[in-house]
Amino acid sequence: MIILGLSGALNHDASAALIIDGEIVAAAEEERFIRDKHAKGHMPMEAARYCLRSAGVSARKVDIVTFPYAPISLTSAARWHYARRYWYAPDRCLDVLLNGNRRYRRNRRRVLEAGVGLGIDWNSTEFVAVEHHLAHASSAYHLSGFEEKTAILGVDGKGEYATTFFGYGENGKIHRIKEFYDPDSLSGVYGAITEYLGFEMLDGEYKVMGMAPYGDAAKFDLSRLIQRHGRGFEVDTTYVNTVGLRRYKEDGVGFYFSDKLVDWLGPRRKGDMADEPYIHYAAAMQRLFEDWCLELLETYLGDIIRETGRLAFAGGGALNVKLNQRIVALDHVKELYVQPAAGDSGTSLGAASYVAVERGEKLSRMNHVYLGPEYSNAECLEIIESCREPIQWRKLDDVPKETAAILAAGNPVAWFQGRMEFGPRALGGRSILGCPNAVGIANRINEQIKFRERWRPFCPSVLDRVAADIIQTDHPAPFMTITFDVNEAWKSRIPEVVHEDGTARVQIVERTQNPRYYALLEELDVLTGNAVVLNTSLNRRGEPMVCSPQDALNMFNGSDLEYLVMEDYLVTKKEDVD
Repeated sequence: MIILGLSGALNHDASAALIIDGEIVAAAEEERFIRDKHAKGHMPMEAARYCLRSAGVSARKVDIVTFPYAPISLTSAARWHYARRYWYAPDRCLDVLLNGNRRYRRNRRRVLEAGVGLGIDWNSTEFVAVEHHLAHASSAYHLSGFEEKTAILGVDGKGEYATTFFGYGENGKIHRIKEFYDPDSLSGVYGAITEYLGFEMLDGEYKVMGMAPYGDAAKFDLSRLIQRHGRGFEVDTTYVNTVGLRRYKEDGVGFYFSDKLVDWLGPRRKGDMADEPYIHYAAAMQRLFEDWCLELLETYLGDIIRETGRLAFAGGGALNVKLNQRIVALDHVKELYVQPAAGDSGTSLGAASYVAVERGEKLSRMNHVYLGPEYSNAECLEIIESCREPIQWRKLDDVPKETAAILAAGNPVAWFQGRMEFGPRALGGRSILGCPNAVGIANRINEQIKFRERWRPFCPSVLDRVAADIIQTDHPAPFMTITFDVNEAWKSRIPEVVHEDGTARVQIVERTQNPRYYALLEELDVLTGNAVVLNTSLNRRGEPMVCSPQDALNMFNGSDLEYLVMEDYLVTKKEDVD
């Protein structure tokens, strides 16, 4: 069976994923192809074309197209909850009760139109809508490889109406226990404070998380933003998660928080500095988010986790690596599986996996994210030779060994190898690398290459054979979705990848998943004594991760990068590349 999953239901993070006979054969975000971060307002046309092309499949052969947005019945508690909580915006109350599936109908129309553009024959191809949070849940549970009963957590901004999902998976079937509905969204509150702290909602939440360790959560109490309500919570929409006339406005732009929040906390932050009091607000928001997620996890899933020890987690909130560290630290959690594409881009894969399992197919654990395009040496050389910038190049005899020597000498290297990663993390396919014991390398990459805030941290890729010594646990960590406390003995050995709070968001590299990257780390171990490399995504601030050789050369020429290793070729701006 050929199942094509598409996403972009909420007008951002459009993507496509292809599952054939139970195997994930391709997946990619639209932003990478059209060079527009988050691909807002776009359907995943280029991503879908790539998936079909890479598998050698004609669009007319697709059996099912699935999309992570479904109709919600008027009898559902979701629509009535939304109407009750948005009483202060009567237009929204009436709309949700009288025309509550308007967005679903629009999305369905967009998918059908996109299908025609792709060459789908709707006379022979079935369209299946999957609820947004079921798609998130499936992307984590059905691809976790967990055979036993598994707790499932979904924390997201919102889907159709649901914002937070608690359930469990057993024998391949997902069971709901509890959902919370808009505007009661923990991720929504985090997003509102993200906007208040001067970042873009749905893009800057990880910046708030990175800023938080510089502050003191005890200095400000943000608890009034989220109030206890029975066994759950309600958001105080006089401060955050606001709509209509309650929204704070600047230069005609409305934000997801109110004037009341600004009156309380002071002016909205501007600029790139991590300064007071904003670092303390970031710390307080991070703590509030963690505490509420953990409390609700215990309330609704505690008994199941104690029974099985397994938890699968997805939704944008699952990318909060500090929360994930606290979850892993719980005594009754044996293993946490976080979907690597946990945000909305992963719902294309989640919708496809949900339908695949429903139709009787058996899926395996998702062990890697190398599901995007790859380019041959000949394709890379063609782009290199056509470059009009003053570059030189040569073919390397031993790519890992010669690249390790450049890194060990204290130079950042753009690393373009194999298939592009699916999801937000660069994991050795489209990366900028540095030697983690080279003093100042992090600042240099931030300021001269990525052009981003100086205080932003970097993460390490580490060999599997040394990982347990560095992070003091044998918990799996292949996707950079969890932070760990770094062993004191390693902090001085790899200082450029240890964050302000002594943690690191680690990628554990296995030879079977990425042999060339593994070999590079082995060579670094020989030269430096550390089987660790600083790894960040190959992109500049505000841009998507690079996809093609042309993208990589544009990035190389538009920054202070001096070395680009593209498949077997070393590209340099220096006169002498020997």
